[in-house]
Amino acid sequence: MVQYFKIQEQRFVPAMALNEAFWIHMDNPGTEEIKQLIERFNLEEDYITDLQDADENSRMEYDEGAVLIILRVPLYYRHKSSTIPFATAPLGIIAVQDKLITVSFFKTEVLTQYLEGKHKPFNITQQSFLLQIAFRTSTYYLKFLKEIIRRSNNIEIELYQSMRNKEIIRLLRLEKSLVYFSTSLQSNEIILERMQRSRWLNQDPDAEDMVEDVIIENRQAIEMTNVHSSILSNIMDAFASIISNNLNMRMKFLTSVSIILMLPTLVASIWGMNVALPLQHNKYAFLILMGISAVAAILVVLYFIHKNLF
Repeated sequence: MVQYFKIQEQRFVPAMALNEAFWIHMDNPGTEEIKQLIERFNLEEDYITDLQDADENSRMEYDEGAVLIILRVPLYYRHKSSTIPFATAPLGIIAVQDKLITVSFFKTEVLTQYLEGKHKPFNITQQSFLLQIAFRTSTYYLKFLKEIIRRSNNIEIELYQSMRNKEIIRLLRLEKSLVYFSTSLQSNEIILERMQRSRWLNQDPDAEDMVEDVIIENRQAIEMTNVHSSILSNIMDAFASIISNNLNMRMKFLTSVSIILMLPTLVASIWGMNVALPLQHNKYAFLILMGISAVAAILVVLYFIHKNLF
């Protein structure tokens, strides 16, 4: 799907045709739409097709008047069937002629407020809009990081009450999401610093201050990701130790019970043999033997209690 937007009173409003549009947004475009765009602006084909790869790295390229910037943006999978709740994907931003083109093959919320015209008015240029998108990207990383923290805290509380595989798997998925965030944020930081030094960005006199704000926001997200990735990793290690300790305690308990039950079994086995044995003609033989077994078992139980084996 291709959408056109023009500038009206420092806001984006829908445009009817490409010629009057300043911003062109391509959301999961088809083959024909990609072909038309490439031919219309004489773009390299891989400017668009590379974005179909979910693992495409952030980068910045110049080619015959066109500037390509690829940022890694955060995704939030709301369906419970998703293997991980949060991930990242590439968002392509192309500055060509007097237009800015954004291309995404993955569902992201970063551009939503601009698509719906709900953003604050600002002096819209190619450079300023690009930096607005980059700043919005960092903001969403921070937003999703707070959600990851909230979920991990809830899972931690559940783990204190019940050591189940379900909670451990949920923590592993959150930890995986943090790895994606950390890698993508560091990749974005390299591109932002390269943009800061680029002549194209400095064509906008307001861009210098804006890019510094974006870099600071991105670094804050990196630090927050690293801190909580470390915390989550420590939580996983702690609960792995607790689970291992609980297993050892249970095995020790079951071993002690086995030893206690072995004593009556041993007595019963000896007096069950077809040979002459003491008390075999005594009418109280059964009670005496059961008494001996019980006393021996009780003594072993008291010994285990004294040694904290229970």
